[in-house]
Order: sequence, then C-alpha cells, then structure tokens
Amino acid sequence: MRKPFILFLLLVLGLSLLLFLLPINLFDGVIIYEKGLSEYKVNAPLSLSYFVGIGYDKKDMEGIVDFYLTWKGKLMVVLFLVGLPALIAYRFLLGKNKK
Repeated sequence: MRKPFILFLLLVLGLSLLLFLLPINLFDGVIIYEKGLSEYKVNAPLSLSYFVGIGYDKKDMEGIVDFYLTWKGKLMVVLFLVGLPALIAYRFLLGKNKK
C-alpha cells in the first residue's frame, strides 16, 4: 500500500512542476482587459504558470487587469493534478495485488 502512495505523490509533484513551470495553455479561463474607461472579458485558455508569474513578459500584460480560471478550468486542474495520478496509482495497486 505504501508504494502506490509514493507513486501518487511523485506523479502529483511531477505534473505540478510541469504545469506550473511550462506555459501550456490547457485550462479554461477569463482575461479581463481594460481599454480606456471600459473593461471587457475574453474567454481564453490559460496556463498555470501565469499564476506564478512564469511564461509571460510584463509587456504582454499591458491592458490586462486580471485573469482567472473558470469553474471548468478549476475542475480540469483538479483532474490533472489529483485525478490522473490517483488513477495511475490505483492501477499500480491493482496490478500489484493481482500478483
């Protein structure tokens, strides 16, 4: 039982590093732009690296007030960072118990 848990933790750590350090636009989000006195929202795929300040330049952020993940984007983050490693670790546990 201990090895699948260690595998789960390693997969969560590996996927977290991958998704937070590389600018891979996978997750549904909203970008709020400001133009003059008006603001408008644009649906766009976002990367988790944007939330830690990696993957964009200050020049790219001109006119952007805020950006955030939608509920669908947050669900995708949970599925990628917890669900996928859990499924792989569970499959590893089933294969181990079968022997």
